[in-house]
Amino acid sequence: MLLRLLNNKEGHMRSKKRTPYLYMLPGLLMVLVFVYIPVIANCVYSFFRLSSYSQGMTFVGLDNYVRFFRNETFWIMIRNNSLYCIISLIVQVGFGTVIALLLESKLVKTRARNIFRNIYYIPALISLTAVGLMFTFVYEPNLGLLNSALKALGLSSMTQSWLGDSKLAIYCIIAMSQWQFTGYITLLMVVAFQNVSEDYIEAAIVDGAGPVRRAISILIPLAKEQLLVCIIITIIGAFKLFTEVYSTTAGGPGNSSQVLGLFLYQNAFLHDDLGMAAVTGVFIFVITMAISIVQIRVSRSGEQ
Repeated sequence: MLLRLLNNKEGHMRSKKRTPYLYMLPGLLMVLVFVYIPVIANCVYSFFRLSSYSQGMTFVGLDNYVRFFRNETFWIMIRNNSLYCIISLIVQVGFGTVIALLLESKLVKTRARNIFRNIYYIPALISLTAVGLMFTFVYEPNLGLLNSALKALGLSSMTQSWLGDSKLAIYCIIAMSQWQFTGYITLLMVVAFQNVSEDYIEAAIVDGAGPVRRAISILIPLAKEQLLVCIIITIIGAFKLFTEVYSTTAGGPGNSSQVLGLFLYQNAFLHDDLGMAAVTGVFIFVITMAISIVQIRVSRSGEQ
């Protein structure tokens, strides 16, 4: 009888240990089916020439990669995505962090904080396509808000065909994105600063540290993990850039505002060159993964 009870107890303990894994299994299967298998399949397809209208696949080795790196728009895309990344890190992460510090400082009253948080976050709730269409009207050369404002201020000489100028188009798109996403990063950093214990801040005040010193020495270091997340989100978003360009210039004029995400879409759905699209996807994956790993390693080495 005692042996039976012990066996039942051992069986119950074993089943109890398995229970968490059973709960994890559906999520694991979804990640496997919708993330890892497609990534592996995309890497495999990058070595083939294939079409949406044909069942056959022709192995071409590294030919797709050679065509991708020799494409006339390759360096234009790298330049545009890198510009977007650098400016977004400065404005969204840098300026967004400064705004978050100001919102959490005693300079802003509690009621005003809530109002400003909502104001800054509202643009991030609008769909990318809607924002793209809205800014197309803003940048419109004849009746657009930007040129109309410049004319009203007596600055008619500064009016431009903003999206029609090959030198300005990508900067106009980048400016649009900063308007939309800076508030999102600001809100993430606000939450991080709110989680910093008041004891540290009060101790710094007792030691005579001013607002700037408290921000640099206490708030930002203690919110470093969230800051790292914001940096990685921004970098990945910069190299996945697609909708903002597609809804405004579609890569034009010429290829002056071409980016990697749009190039992938055009090859997959317009040119029916799925091999080239797969190579572009692999390149985006590798570059974002590499930058993220370097960023995490640098952050950990700083902690040590």
